[in-house]
Amino acid sequence: MFSEDDHLILNVDDTDAARYAKSRILSRAGFKVIEAPTGGEALRRAKSDKPALVLLDVKLPDINGFEVCRRLKEDEETRHILVLQTSASYIGTGDKIRALDGGADNYLFEPIEPEELVANVRALLRLGRVERELRDVDRRKDEFLAVLAHELRNPLGPIRNAVELLQQSGPHESDKHKSAHQTILRQTEHMVRLVDDLLDVARISQGKLALQKQPVELRTVIDSAIETARPMIESRHHTLATSLPADEIWVDGDSVRLSQTICNLLNNAAKFTRPHGEIALSTELHDGQVHIRVKDNGIGIPPESLDSIFSLFTQAGHAADRVQDGLGIGLSLSKTLVELHSGSIRALSSGVGLGSEFEITLPVLAPNPQKTPSQNSSNLAPAGKYRILVVDDNREAADIISELLRMDGHEVASAHNGADALIAVRRHQPDIVILDIGLPDMDGTTVAGKIRTISGMKDASLIALTGYGNSSDIERTRAAGFNDHLVKPAKFANLRESIHRLREGAVAKR
Repeated sequence: MFSEDDHLILNVDDTDAARYAKSRILSRAGFKVIEAPTGGEALRRAKSDKPALVLLDVKLPDINGFEVCRRLKEDEETRHILVLQTSASYIGTGDKIRALDGGADNYLFEPIEPEELVANVRALLRLGRVERELRDVDRRKDEFLAVLAHELRNPLGPIRNAVELLQQSGPHESDKHKSAHQTILRQTEHMVRLVDDLLDVARISQGKLALQKQPVELRTVIDSAIETARPMIESRHHTLATSLPADEIWVDGDSVRLSQTICNLLNNAAKFTRPHGEIALSTELHDGQVHIRVKDNGIGIPPESLDSIFSLFTQAGHAADRVQDGLGIGLSLSKTLVELHSGSIRALSSGVGLGSEFEITLPVLAPNPQKTPSQNSSNLAPAGKYRILVVDDNREAADIISELLRMDGHEVASAHNGADALIAVRRHQPDIVILDIGLPDMDGTTVAGKIRTISGMKDASLIALTGYGNSSDIERTRAAGFNDHLVKPAKFANLRESIHRLREGAVAKR
């Protein structure tokens, strides 16, 4: 709830007694009140003092209140000031309509009861606060869309140039090919991270972000975060110092999301620190909690921005050398993820140019909980060679995946709609079907259901490879009989791992 002391009221009335009475009522209610006896003085004070609301009598000696209101609302400097018009002379319905059509936010007939006056002022100020918040959201939305367009275009330039380089290079220029390949992969990964962040924000706003919690050893989480952030840190020529306890620290959490959160802080430190800067990552145990700190000697944060730095689409500054600043959603996302882990996050800075520090606090588990076995099989080659059908209406996407699978030794066919996919299934009897969901003639889940009815396909492995990645989408494909769900653009290593895991499982069931 707002405080009346925060709002300045301009009381405009040419009658001394009436003006005094209204000022006294508002002052007693806790408002700050300034006065003007004429329309001209009201317009000048509105510009100079920027009141939150003008209490405006209609009958004035120089400019009538209707005209004063019109001028206030037409002037860019004063158009957002609220106007509550009052009159003891103009008390007809037509007068009220004229006032409201002229821009007044409300119109009261005098005499006015003190309680009614105060209640109307408070109601208008509440509406004004909501309007300001909406304007701010709209402004930040426009800024975000501009940044989004900029950030999504940034990787496209290097990708396009790398493709041009591949086209124009000779078959024996392996160094150029390698450089172009690395550029395409790196910039594609950057675009994937941007899209993933956008999807995460959408899931959070809809309450659909689900964590996969289990006992996690913090060092493995931090190591993963450092490895992911290392290219950004090294590209800026920063030094990274780490200070981690010798003993294991276990938390109940989603290792991927925790690593993502710490990586966000490391990337932020790298982006907002000038080249050849210093970044420090440390952890400390205290009273059953672990404190993870990321500190830098970068551009710092203004004191007035410390409270808003975790708001969506907010950035407190830009590095002087214009490093890619991102979408302004990383810290907001990190705050939400930490709070979903029953933790907290805060920002510290002594001011502009004096560096920043971010601290994550998480509850810890008892020492040595039951460890969950993990396996990094992202680079495993398939144990066997399989018949695979790739179904995607994007022919280029289907062709690329098919070629990569053939390079692994598989026998691969492709189809580009549901009807052709069913014909291909009957013809080839594939061990694995990699199936897009958004097909032009029928939904991929419908195709999956029909595949399961075809003789010999009961034990085939169905992998959804789709741009739909919400938890509801995953549940839908599982219910339709899919064995796995990968979200585009999936790494080929992840597709390879899925094939290996599903076929090993199929063999084990026999």
